[in-house]
Amino acid sequence: MSLDKAIADAINTIPECVAGGYVDMSMGMLLGYKTLDSHPQEVLDLVAAATRDLFEGSIVKEIEQSFARSRGLQGTDFHYFQEMLIFSENLLHVFIRTKREPMHAACFVCRKSANVGMVLARSRMAIDKLVDAALA
Repeated sequence: MSLDKAIADAINTIPECVAGGYVDMSMGMLLGYKTLDSHPQEVLDLVAAATRDLFEGSIVKEIEQSFARSRGLQGTDFHYFQEMLIFSENLLHVFIRTKREPMHAACFVCRKSANVGMVLARSRMAIDKLVDAALA
């Protein structure tokens, strides 16, 4: 299955989802996306940068290193932050770091009226298919 098809399938199963994307944070690239509305390319390019900043920004890395030290996990590729939910004025943004490819993340955008628990559960369920498609 192609990555674009896997993203489209995820959007169809996640409640009130209006957009989805898959980011390689090591390259800072949006590898695939699907939106129900059109968006300028510069906005789509910023999705990859924002996702990378959320999971790999300097302060986040500092916090993760601090947690790793306190847990005796120094010298490992420890990522404390795995999922983030951001509520904007009208939307719910879900960012999930994948477990098999820690430098990859999925992002989904849903209407704010969506059931948060269902959005998170369905987003989690979509991850493995996205990783499979990205690595194919």
